[in-house]
Amino acid sequence: MDYTEVLTRYTANFVDELVQSGLTDVVISPGSRSTPLAMTMTEHPNMNQWVIIDERSAAFFALGLAKKKNRAVAIVCTSGTAAANYYPAIVEAHYGRVPLVVLTADRPHELRDVGAPQSIEQIGLYGYYAKWFHEMALPEGDSKMLEYARSKASRAVNTALDGNAGPVHLNFPLREPLIPDFTVTNLWGLQDDKAYYPVFNGERRLHSDQLNQLIQKLQSHQRGLIVCGPQLDKEFAEAVVQLAASWQVPILADPLSQVRSGQHHKDQVIEGYDAILRNDLIRKQLKPDFIIRFGAMPVSKAYLFYVKEHCEIPQYIVESEASYREPAGNRTEFIYADPELLCNDLAAANITFDGKWLEKWQSMNQVAKKHLLEQDDSDMLTEGDATRVLMEAIPDESSLYVGNSMSIRDVDTFFMTTPKRINILANRGANGIDGMVSSGLGAASTGDPVTLLLGDLSFFHDSNGLLAAKQYKLNITILLVNNNGGGIFSFLPQVNYQDHFEALFGTPMDVNFQHIVEMYGGNYADVNSDSELRDALQSSYESQGLSVIEVKTDRTVNMEWHRSKWQAIESELLN
Repeated sequence: MDYTEVLTRYTANFVDELVQSGLTDVVISPGSRSTPLAMTMTEHPNMNQWVIIDERSAAFFALGLAKKKNRAVAIVCTSGTAAANYYPAIVEAHYGRVPLVVLTADRPHELRDVGAPQSIEQIGLYGYYAKWFHEMALPEGDSKMLEYARSKASRAVNTALDGNAGPVHLNFPLREPLIPDFTVTNLWGLQDDKAYYPVFNGERRLHSDQLNQLIQKLQSHQRGLIVCGPQLDKEFAEAVVQLAASWQVPILADPLSQVRSGQHHKDQVIEGYDAILRNDLIRKQLKPDFIIRFGAMPVSKAYLFYVKEHCEIPQYIVESEASYREPAGNRTEFIYADPELLCNDLAAANITFDGKWLEKWQSMNQVAKKHLLEQDDSDMLTEGDATRVLMEAIPDESSLYVGNSMSIRDVDTFFMTTPKRINILANRGANGIDGMVSSGLGAASTGDPVTLLLGDLSFFHDSNGLLAAKQYKLNITILLVNNNGGGIFSFLPQVNYQDHFEALFGTPMDVNFQHIVEMYGGNYADVNSDSELRDALQSSYESQGLSVIEVKTDRTVNMEWHRSKWQAIESELLN
């Protein structure tokens, strides 16, 4: 067997095993050393390929696709700094629990550390952020080595998905020649539609003794609080609202919890809690007896202040797998169990709490919603208005991908409960502004309707990601809120230091984004009122391809407008 056949069979068995193990999407960036992997993946009949030129964009595209599908996605690149450009997305995937299978091609061992071009130290390149790293053996063609290749492929997919999902990294040293021969017989090897390492995961549920112990602790209290942070399980909402109804307790639902939207009952869902909890006196009035939190920490900083100030109360954090996501630093009891099953078990316990406590939260929530949804007489379209109009216009059975900084905070504030089934996604693992366009387009590559809401800095930072929309004719609506810089800093203490504020934090760009959009073949609209935005959104949802709708706002006016809303809520709640 010559080297080309060895290379071909080794790579083909690896790629086929990825598919057998459930991985069917790969995002490839062009390069020479990765030729065997790239060509073989393109040749496989059951592998979907996306070719994204820039590696940073490619990795975020894969991240958005993996989030939307809730499945592992592979990324493939050549050797050298190409692999380093994956780093930001891999960090996000680690903290955001997104399953990525990272496949980096490398120079063979004899070309490392000798000054060969495009050769860097790729062993353990991603360090702590990879759940598992493996340096693949040089290709060999005997049966044991083909089984070895399959075993590593299957383990990679399983490890990326198992427990708290995340990225895994396999490094492939490859010698020239690099072109595989797809005419070899039995190219894909074993074809039994069975993974090399089948995995069966059982349900995680509290034992009856543990459940009874938890129930006894809760029964001694009257004012309970359920908090739902970011999570992606679409079945969770129905279970948690049934638990809240059984207990008669409020649910503070983060916009990324998937609890604010859908067909389930929402009588106990408090979506205005961020505005309610901004006042320290109100936070003291609303001291709970216990908190049960499902999912990650909510976006709301006011909620963070709330739990820090009530650090002495019992707090329970429910995670489906072992984890310690408790940034407040409070003493906490962790419950590692399937959240849906736990809700069902607790609801069956027939515990009831103080109904007046729930009524107080519901009354305050109505006050908050009244002021937040109140429209001003001014013709100016504020950032909050833009978010409100978007949530009214967004189609049922679609996804909203939300950028960080002001965008996610405005969604937290102005996204009210709705019977629409809206899947809310965001990159809240590391909370960066990088890669947002690519992530949104990765989600859009599934074919489902996707709207991306983000600011001008995020859009600029990843504008080259728009090439994927042109290249693959992806349908996406991007609502671009342009406050000419870093709007979030206007709400932070840095705004008080005007000598340095604009240069270091405001960072105005004065960029005409219409030219960028049109360069990538997109449709562009500039809107100035609620009605114009509503019409532009409706038009975008009825058209094909890339649509970018820009809303220009003023950072200072936006800050004052938000604060006036919060002050009106605070004033009514305290009177």
